[in-house]
Amino acid sequence: MEKKFIEGYPYAKYHKESYDSSSMYQKSKVFFEWMNLRRTVREFSNEPISKEVIYNIIKTASTAPSGAHKQPWTFCIVSDPAIKKRIREAAEMEEKESYENRMSEEWLTDLAPLGTDWQKPFLEIAPYLIIVFKRSYEFENNGKKRQNYYVTESCGIACGFLLAAIHNAGLVALTHTPSPMNFLTNLLQRPENEKPFLLIPVGKVASECWVPDLQRKAIQEIIVEY
Repeated sequence: MEKKFIEGYPYAKYHKESYDSSSMYQKSKVFFEWMNLRRTVREFSNEPISKEVIYNIIKTASTAPSGAHKQPWTFCIVSDPAIKKRIREAAEMEEKESYENRMSEEWLTDLAPLGTDWQKPFLEIAPYLIIVFKRSYEFENNGKKRQNYYVTESCGIACGFLLAAIHNAGLVALTHTPSPMNFLTNLLQRPENEKPFLLIPVGKVASECWVPDLQRKAIQEIIVEY
């Protein structure tokens, strides 16, 4: 790969293939239609998945852009049944408190069409849990803290890449955010510079799976042109 230095920093020559207008439209349409088939599911098969597939999915997520290229994320992979059980127990404790005491009536009304409750059996059934931690800062060799930038935004983009990669592999996922999520830091013994961002069960869809028949917003509702 051809390289050169710009103001003392190494740069690699970059090329991205492009397409004629017709091909560009067709590719964008096919990709949308394929991504539009993605659904959040809560009914997983417990069929094993190759860990190499999970590695590739996470490597794809790690290609996401990030503030100052700090890559402020850690992806924890959990497949150990005992740890998954402890995560489920802790998550259900927080979720039960949320559903019974923390959530407003408006929130509960909005959740009703999704059929959710505080019970989360998928946390044990799915063969893998991917827990994404955001890293607010790093430690230099001398112990000094070094700031990361746009951490939440960067992790959000990476998780978008992650979900697309999961869909591409023929797997399904759920974005789970029990609140608060500090129990994940403790259970997985993560360092102080990491905070839990998203808990994502990953696996094959169950032999019988039902999802809410929801509609996405029309393009006129999400685009404003100037």
